[in-house]
Amino acid sequence: MRKLALVVAVACLALVGLATPAFAHNTLISSNPANQTTVPQSPPTVHLTFDEPVQDGTGLNTITVSGPGNTTWATGPVVVVGNVVSAPLHELGPAGDYRIAYRIVSADGHPVTGEVMFTLATAGKGSPATGLSNAGGTSGSAASGSSGGGSGLPIWVWIAGAVVLLGAGLVVALRIGGKQPR
Repeated sequence: MRKLALVVAVACLALVGLATPAFAHNTLISSNPANQTTVPQSPPTVHLTFDEPVQDGTGLNTITVSGPGNTTWATGPVVVVGNVVSAPLHELGPAGDYRIAYRIVSADGHPVTGEVMFTLATAGKGSPATGLSNAGGTSGSAASGSSGGGSGLPIWVWIAGAVVLLGAGLVVALRIGGKQPR
């Protein structure tokens, strides 16, 4: 019985060890402009830095900027270089609070959304966009050396694999541990 308890404990630890990376998603670690800061003038580019590489590809990642009065401000195409996602930003207009909303696809294939807030101190000369300004990702991988290393597998595949490995380990352990000396 002691061997069975030991086998079950080791198998559970292995399952937790295997499942941990499957549950990890990208986390925003910094931005420019930084969250909850005041900038003196309109930033020329939005940069978002994540803790893991971001998948690159047309339409996978978006950055949108909205400002006072729920206006949308034009951004250029999204560029992914490893774990940094950026987009050029056309000049902003009135001083006030702005929101950078993003949607990226993490290396494990899951979408991650969030937002960064900043305040523009000095009004710019820009005009709001008239339509959707961000068409999605533009590949930066060939020229910039970005990592396209995500497998894009759904989490259920990882969980099913861990369960199969756990089951096989239990069967082997019980067969080996079940033999009694004569």
